[in-house]
Amino acid sequence: MHISFLIHNAYGIGGTIRTTCTLARTLAEQHDVEIVSVLRHRDAPVFDPGPRVALRHLVDLRESGPGFDGDDPAHARPAKVFPAAERRYDQYSELTDRRIAQHLRRIEADVVVGTRPGLNVHLARQTRRGPVRIGQEHLTLDTHSRALKLALRGAYPRLDAVTTVTEADARAYRRRLRLPGVRVEAVPNGVPAPALPPADGTGKVVVAAGRLAPVKRYDVLIRAFARVAAERPDWRLRIYGGGAEKAALRSLIDELGLYNHVFLMGPAHPLEAEWAKGSIAAVSSSMEAFGMTIVEAMRCGLPVVATDCPHGPGEIIADGVDGRLVPVGDPEAMAGALLTLIGDDAARRRMGTAALAASARFDPARIAARHEALFGELLARRRASRLHGGLHRARGALLSGAYATKDAARAALGGVRTA
Repeated sequence: MHISFLIHNAYGIGGTIRTTCTLARTLAEQHDVEIVSVLRHRDAPVFDPGPRVALRHLVDLRESGPGFDGDDPAHARPAKVFPAAERRYDQYSELTDRRIAQHLRRIEADVVVGTRPGLNVHLARQTRRGPVRIGQEHLTLDTHSRALKLALRGAYPRLDAVTTVTEADARAYRRRLRLPGVRVEAVPNGVPAPALPPADGTGKVVVAAGRLAPVKRYDVLIRAFARVAAERPDWRLRIYGGGAEKAALRSLIDELGLYNHVFLMGPAHPLEAEWAKGSIAAVSSSMEAFGMTIVEAMRCGLPVVATDCPHGPGEIIADGVDGRLVPVGDPEAMAGALLTLIGDDAARRRMGTAALAASARFDPARIAARHEALFGELLARRRASRLHGGLHRARGALLSGAYATKDAARAALGGVRTA
């Protein structure tokens, strides 16, 4: 199979980029795979898709690059195909519309995969006849505005499939967007096994990681840790990541007198070594489209205490087996779950072992196999449809020819009836 991914910016940092590179690299072990980045703003990608994956771009925004497109007048004019309700709209333009259209009209792939709603609209409207068209959803339907949902409802029926990262989101697409004839399938993200030994459960550290953004509700986690520190002052909380909430979180830490217990560590890449230094992972989000950090922590042998928020945690964590699920926005519940694991070494290690075993289902090879099966089924359906259509047209042509020959014979005989 020749598989082509269309992505916003393969040279940036983000969960969708990392997931796409992981999937592409794994599929490339058996297939011809490329990643086409709409934008390029740096020389080398942060996440390496591997030597077998072809990586190219459509619009070059490197000022020192040989093909700088940033001063093209068309890049200053607004996009018309990329939906205006999509949150990346300001980065798209008449130039990106044109380059994407040219790419999709000439594409030779068997399967073309979009990786965000705006690009899925391009796929639906502009891909030439032939390739299977798949739109990936890396966020959730619930997070999209009404205007964007209307745009997707108008374009998505032209896709062959939509994939989501959770079953809950797949159900939402089937129930609320109603896409007759479009396969809607949940396939989670793949997370590679770390290249270092798992945590041994002895480190007196709780680890959290993610953007310092309101949706992550680190204020709840910090307030929860105030109680943890009061009862177990020998434990520490490390929060990895950067973002707009840093100053507010720093103020909260100081206000609660936790400056010796809670640490804002800044961004770290890769994170495996930091997870392995801890014994418990914590997720306090009000919403998680999937929960990459949950799986990353579990793959490092950590039990995870997470809020039971939409959509991912409840599909990843088995409550009481490999982690704990607590109500959203409840510092007391979060603190109670953390203290239970902190106070029971045997249970903490047992859950860590269970987390390590359970997280193997997210291994990239297993996830790639699910995508491969989906792609294969859709290709087979497409080929069967073409074969059926070809036979139908051939039969019609034969019948038309037979009728034409009979009519010609009657005309030659002057309309005389023949036996």
